[in-house]
Amino acid sequence: MTKTNNFVFWALYTVAWLIFVGLCIEAGGLLVNFFFSLYKPEFVQNLYQKLDLTEMYKESKAAFFGIYSFILIISILKACLFYIVIRLMHKMDLSKPFNTYVASKISQISYFTLSIGLLSFIARQLSKNLMHHGFVPDNLNLFWADSQAFILMGAVIYIIATIFKKGVEIQNENDLTV
Repeated sequence: MTKTNNFVFWALYTVAWLIFVGLCIEAGGLLVNFFFSLYKPEFVQNLYQKLDLTEMYKESKAAFFGIYSFILIISILKACLFYIVIRLMHKMDLSKPFNTYVASKISQISYFTLSIGLLSFIARQLSKNLMHHGFVPDNLNLFWADSQAFILMGAVIYIIATIFKKGVEIQNENDLTV
C-alpha cells in the first residue's frame, strides 16, 4: 500500500471517529431531552436542539412516545453504525481485505443502514399522519429527512457485501487449490 493510500485510510479513520463521537453526543443529548421532557419540561428550552414536544405529550402520550422512540432509535442506530465502521477499519488488513471478518462487518453495515432508512421512512410517514391531526411540529423533519438516501445506501452496501462474500469464497477456494 502506498503512503498516499495509507494517509487517506487513516484520515478517513479519524473522520469516522469524529462522526461517531458526534453521533454519540447527539444520541446522548436526545436521551437527556427525553427524560427532561418527562420530568422537568420547563428546562427543555435550554437543552440540546430545543426539542420541545410537551404539547404533544399533553395531548397524546402515545404520539409523544412513538415519535420520541423513533428519534432515539434512529440516532442510536446511527451511532452503532459508525461504531461498526470504526471496528471494521481498525481490524481490516488492506493487504488481504477479502476475509470473513470484513465480509460480515460490511453485511452488518448494510443491515444497519437499511434499518435506519426504513425506520426513518416509517417515522416520516407517521409524522405526516400526526401532522394532519395537529400533533407534530415542523422541526422534526430534520431527524428523518434522509431516509431515502439511507435506503439506497443500504442497498448499495448490501451489494458490496455480497461481492465481498463471493470474494472470500473465491480466495478460500484458491488457497485450497494452491
